[in-house]
Amino acid sequence: MDFGRVISEATPLLLQGFRYTVIVSLIGIAIGIVIGLFVCLMNMSKSRILRFIAGIYIWIIRGTPMLVQSYVIFFGIPQLIQTFIPEFRLDAFTAGIITLSLNAGAYLSEIFRSGIQAVPKGQTEASRSLGLSQTQTMIKVVLPQAFKITIPSLVNQFIISVKDTSILSAIGLAELTNMTKQYVGKSFQFFASYVYLAAFYLVFVSLLMLLSKYIEKRLKYERKSNS
Repeated sequence: MDFGRVISEATPLLLQGFRYTVIVSLIGIAIGIVIGLFVCLMNMSKSRILRFIAGIYIWIIRGTPMLVQSYVIFFGIPQLIQTFIPEFRLDAFTAGIITLSLNAGAYLSEIFRSGIQAVPKGQTEASRSLGLSQTQTMIKVVLPQAFKITIPSLVNQFIISVKDTSILSAIGLAELTNMTKQYVGKSFQFFASYVYLAAFYLVFVSLLMLLSKYIEKRLKYERKSNS
């Protein structure tokens, strides 16, 4: 258990993996926000078909492990498409982003729904009385406030996505966990390497948690100042 050796040898690899972890998490959460918002609006629409589609999507994503989802996307979907397009390929980076985006989108849709429901109904009624349509009211009045309300939850979901990238090592994504596994395979420093990996995650996630708490306090202060 040579921690000094592990730190000196593994740090370049972990920094490389950390770069992929951050990139995939940022892209995944960004796409997930778009997916989540659309699914949320579908789920709250008057159309039974849209509500059904949104419900099925949320049910599948929340009811299956992310590891299985990554296998379906990375191994299963390409095999299906290759039946019609033999040259089709899907790399681990793209599959990882798709998996993370779809997974985050299902949970973000529920976060957005709670944020929209938290906006006082009086503001919606006031906007309609001023002549704004339902769509205009949603875009100009409700969504900006709902988005602001959900910011702490969005940061928390990003934290979850960062940790979830470790699951994507199973499909070969060169993120933190995968790079550590590669180093362990060469050095056989199991304990020291995985403790160092845990510390890497712990420091980054702790910083994100501090950011989340800071944003939450700022929002509470703004609400008190405006009231």
